[in-house]
Amino acid sequence: MAEELRVSIAKLVYGGDGLGHAEGNTVFVPRVLPAEQLRTEVRARKKKTVWAKPLEILSASPHRIPAPCPHFGVCGGCHYQHIDFAEQTRQKIGILRETLSRLGGVSWPGEITPHTAQPYGYRNRAQWAVRSGMPRALGYFLPESSVIMPVDTCPVLSPRLAETFGLLQELARGGKLPNGILEIEAFSDSEDDKIALNVAFDAYPKPAAELSDFFRAELPRIESLLLLDQKKDRFELSGPGFLLHQAGGFSFRVSHLSFFQVNRFLIEELLAAVTKGVKGALALDLYAGVGFFTLPLARAFTKVISVDANLAATRDLYANAEAAGVEITTFNEHTEDYLKKPQERPDLVVLDPPRAGLGAEAAVKLVDLGAPEIVYLSCDPSTLARDLAVLTGSARKPAEIAATGPFYEITAMDMFDLFPQTFHIETLVRLRKLP
Repeated sequence: MAEELRVSIAKLVYGGDGLGHAEGNTVFVPRVLPAEQLRTEVRARKKKTVWAKPLEILSASPHRIPAPCPHFGVCGGCHYQHIDFAEQTRQKIGILRETLSRLGGVSWPGEITPHTAQPYGYRNRAQWAVRSGMPRALGYFLPESSVIMPVDTCPVLSPRLAETFGLLQELARGGKLPNGILEIEAFSDSEDDKIALNVAFDAYPKPAAELSDFFRAELPRIESLLLLDQKKDRFELSGPGFLLHQAGGFSFRVSHLSFFQVNRFLIEELLAAVTKGVKGALALDLYAGVGFFTLPLARAFTKVISVDANLAATRDLYANAEAAGVEITTFNEHTEDYLKKPQERPDLVVLDPPRAGLGAEAAVKLVDLGAPEIVYLSCDPSTLARDLAVLTGSARKPAEIAATGPFYEITAMDMFDLFPQTFHIETLVRLRKLP
């Protein structure tokens, strides 16, 4: 018989679960809210730490609402559809503060300014796995599993992506989708009009030209199509190879394999917040991508240096800079390698790393570089806490700090809710070098 526990939820933690206590155990439960009482079933146990699933809400939070998506709770893509949107924002700010303090010893008593927009229909990019068994269907991998769950709807998608998904799902269930497809990725432009499609095959079942003709006939909004044959490590491109995004008065070319911000409603606001009030002789843009921050920086600084390891994104940045009529000094290499070399001290460093963050070693190099101001955009509070511990000198283990200082102090912090309904948190931190 399954073990049950009655749990009282104390708080939400980063990762989507609620943390509670029962019978001397620390219990993690998904799809709950603070102060709720519930009956749970134990799924896993490690000493006094338990992972459980909710069975019955005995005392519900006033912030609990019905989830609009019929797949919520099974799909795993969303974590907070049961929470009203204002409360999601409040909880994320609390989780951010707690994570920075607990993991990095970083205390920020000032305001964390929230930036929010429409909570649904925001995603301009999505990936769908294709189930090869019968009946064929598109869907998402279940959490911590290789099992693909077919879905009929996904309310976080933009209207154009939702339409594209619906057409692809009809093809799959009707037996018309070509065999051998592992994954399909779709990306819409800033107008949510045109689509770029990446289709990954185990192996092409037909000549690439026939496959391209099929997708273009079935999906008339396709602007550019990239097909991948994994067995032969071969790409076939049909179309220009990119879409255009307009933001901040600039036009950004974004290729099939380049990154661009996913929340179509907050792109302008994010760009303005990062580049607000900055100017000087030299700016350094780390993890520059297609030049989202680089181009506006080039209008405010005499010289801008961009660094990114993604060759496709670097090529896009060249094209975007040329179209904007600005000059950029570009390095196609990893930020960690770039910072190991002697550099001229910049007036400003902007960095937007992936979830792995900057890393302690690179953070030390950044401290030693000594820019008067750093603007750090993070998509993971855990790695942000580690990096800020080095940048501010609050790292608890002496071995983690090899920097000579002076260190930095935080002057402002913003929380951008780029992924509503999920636990993900985007944080913008401004730092000033201490005298």
